This record gives sequence, C-alpha cells and structure tokens, in this order.
Amino acid sequence: YMQNFPAGGEIVIFDRSWYNRAGVEYVMGFCSPDEHQRFLSLCPQIEKYIIDGGIILIKLWLEVGMEEQERRFKARIHDPLRQWKLSPMDTESYRRWYEYSRARDMMFAATSTEHAPWRIVRSDDKRRARLNCIAHILERIPYARVKREEVKLPKRSGKGHYDDQESLRGMEFVAERY
Repeated sequence: YMQNFPAGGEIVIFDRSWYNRAGVEYVMGFCSPDEHQRFLSLCPQIEKYIIDGGIILIKLWLEVGMEEQERRFKARIHDPLRQWKLSPMDTESYRRWYEYSRARDMMFAATSTEHAPWRIVRSDDKRRARLNCIAHILERIPYARVKREEVKLPKRSGKGHYDDQESLRGMEFVAERY
C-alpha cells in the first residue's frame, strides 16, 4: 500500500480501500472467509508496527445513515451530472445494507485497538462532518507555535501615481454573483 513510511512532517491519507478486505471484498465474496479473517487478525499488528515507527495513525469512519444514503443515491439517479457516481456496486451495497453493517461491526471489533482506535464521524451532514474531521485531526497532531516576526507593510510609493481604476473603464468584468 505504500513504498515507505512518511517522512517527518509528511501527511499520508489512506481512503477506505485500505480496509476493503474487511468490507466490500468480504460482503461481495471477493475474498474467502479465511482471507477476511487473516486481514482482521493482521491489521492491528501492522497498525502497531506503523505506530511504533513514530507515525501518528488516525482512523476515521464516516458513518452515513440509511435514510441519508437513500437520499444521496436517489439524488444521483435523478441528476445527470451525478449519475456517474452511482455504479452497480453502489446499488448492490444499497441492497446489502445490513451485511455491510455487520462487516463494519466485525472490523471495528477486530481493528479498533488501544493503539489505533476507530473514531466514528456522523456524516449525514457533509459540511459538519468535514469540519469535525478537521478539528479532530488538528487536536491529535502535536505542534508548537513558531515565533514569527510581525509583518509590517512598507509605505506605498507614490512614484508613478495615476488613477489605476480609471484605466479599467470600458473593460469587461466577470459578473459578481457572490
């Protein structure tokens, strides 16, 4: 999944595909029960190895409710600009809601550990979910304020003074909609 560990100060974000073996691969039958179980047993060990290497590992699960998932899927069905977001795998996942929920629960039970706990973000409201994720991440990353000299704007030179707005008269501006 990655060639080497992140360097100091570097941020690496894994999407849910890191845990596909615990979810979609298991539910859809793309892996065997033995492969699923092996992933669930190895995952906490790998995460511990990563953490022991000095990496801060933050695991966030974006939890969408059943009604919100249905609302989003229906919006995609009826919006030609968003139809591309709705694949046959998505519609099948809709049908198998409870199988996916059980797989999620098994994954949490096996991989939410003291050294790498899962944190659940309610994400029916995308904007709030994003802000809550950002706040959570920022709270977990240690940092020290860097002393900086106060920036002072220099006095603007009057050399070459002219009415710079007058020279724009007659030009076409983009409509100010916002």
